[in-house]
Amino acid sequence: MGLFDFFKKKPQTQEEEQALDKGLEKTKEGFLSKITKAVVGKSTVDDDVLDNLEEVLVTSDVGVTTTLKIIDRIQARVARDKYVSTSELNNLLKEEIQTLLAENNSSDFENFNYGDHKPYVIMVVGVNGVGKTTTIGKLAHQLKQAGSKVVLGAADTFRAAAVDQLKLWGERVGVRVVAQAMGSDPASVAYDTVKSAVANGEDVCIIDTAGRLHNKVGLMNELTKIKNVMQKVVPGAPHEILLVLDASTGQNAIEQCTQFTQATDVNALALTKLDGTAKGGVVIGISDQFKIPVKYIGVGEKIGDLQLFNKKEFVDSLFK
Repeated sequence: MGLFDFFKKKPQTQEEEQALDKGLEKTKEGFLSKITKAVVGKSTVDDDVLDNLEEVLVTSDVGVTTTLKIIDRIQARVARDKYVSTSELNNLLKEEIQTLLAENNSSDFENFNYGDHKPYVIMVVGVNGVGKTTTIGKLAHQLKQAGSKVVLGAADTFRAAAVDQLKLWGERVGVRVVAQAMGSDPASVAYDTVKSAVANGEDVCIIDTAGRLHNKVGLMNELTKIKNVMQKVVPGAPHEILLVLDASTGQNAIEQCTQFTQATDVNALALTKLDGTAKGGVVIGISDQFKIPVKYIGVGEKIGDLQLFNKKEFVDSLFK
């Protein structure tokens, strides 16, 4: 199985389904118990129920913009069907969220083709502490399992820990890591990595970058410089700019997404740490608001717990 097969989503295995259900446990508990409270003593969906539901969605980190869209849809359904019992609310909500996410024009990866880029270059961005390096390690593992040759580039040269952590992941997964001395020019590391990937005939090249966001102009300049040097070796690189966000930060993740999408051409998202948080609703908000595909979700500690995101499976799991 090659690289492109890995990105065509296979039907969910029982193990993946269980990992997803377990990873969303905290979000689900909070979400479903809040919905139950929202309809207590009510037999039909009326304005009170809708007000309560709005509060449930906002406090579950779905975000105000997306919440209002969902409420509008449910209101329209209630107006059309005249009588909607509260027992139908969960199904109704599930359908409306799935339909909303299906409309955002970003396809899940069962029908996604990477084209014929070799090496396929992924530049990973995100603030420190969101699980960037771990995501890179787990992604390298998945790609290697799928039969791809992978190389990692340690271009976060500002933190010795970041370079060491990436080297550790390289050893654990069994992939090559290109690194230079602490404080080296990140663009030079990226250049070396891509150049050696071409020389070694590697399929995928993943570049880790520094996560400093306090100065957007500095960040933009740095990421642009890294992109430009990589393009000298592989025209069109990076093919993917993957922004890693920590789901447990809720609305803060939405803010980071706003900042990074202004600073560089993010075209894929990874949401980590879903298993440790009740704020999993943020995946719905981000999916809806940014029109950038959520590509991976981290649902646990294990090396195989980075999953390809599938909107339907995610929402199904949330309402189980």
